[in-house]
Amino acid sequence: MPDAELSTPDSPAAAEPVAPVRKRPKPGERRVQILQALATMLEQPGAERVTTAALAARLEVSEAALYRHFASKAQMFEGLIEFIEQSVFSLVNQIMEREQAANEQAARIVAMLLQFAEKNPGMTRVMVGDALVFENERLQQRMNQFFDKIESTLKQSLRSAVEGSTTPSVDAQVRASLLTAFVVGRLQRFARSGFKRIPSEHLEASLAQML
Repeated sequence: MPDAELSTPDSPAAAEPVAPVRKRPKPGERRVQILQALATMLEQPGAERVTTAALAARLEVSEAALYRHFASKAQMFEGLIEFIEQSVFSLVNQIMEREQAANEQAARIVAMLLQFAEKNPGMTRVMVGDALVFENERLQQRMNQFFDKIESTLKQSLRSAVEGSTTPSVDAQVRASLLTAFVVGRLQRFARSGFKRIPSEHLEASLAQML
């Protein structure tokens, strides 16, 4: 019978604890673990530049193990940026599909960006460039392009809101630029306050002033 093979508390087998077997991560799982660890380390207020040595120590692996999954530390940061881009623009597309009113679209996009930052403090430091200061220049350029795309999306949303204006395109661009600067400013304040000043503080009143 199968039950006969089980050890009882008084049996010799039960007296010798078996060391847990450390499972090997599935393909792609270690890569995700590395990115999660990097993001977590960036959440520490006042954290200095994250080194691959510190990252490897946190994961209890060798630096060589990190480089089996990423060719460089810059590639690790690119992995975080890809997560930001995919997450944010997926939500932007949902907002554009669901909301009909132009001002409401813009307001929801701004709110979503600030809420994303609140939930992902480490990512916020990447978005505002604090974590990229000593890294490859192309990383900052990519984040600049991210916010350019956000501004362009906001401009597209706001065009119909200013159709009665004699200069609708210019007015939409001005509002989109203002909203983007507002988002970046709130994210910078959040990161530089040690994540104490939440980005969505007085959000409704602020949006009412701008829209």
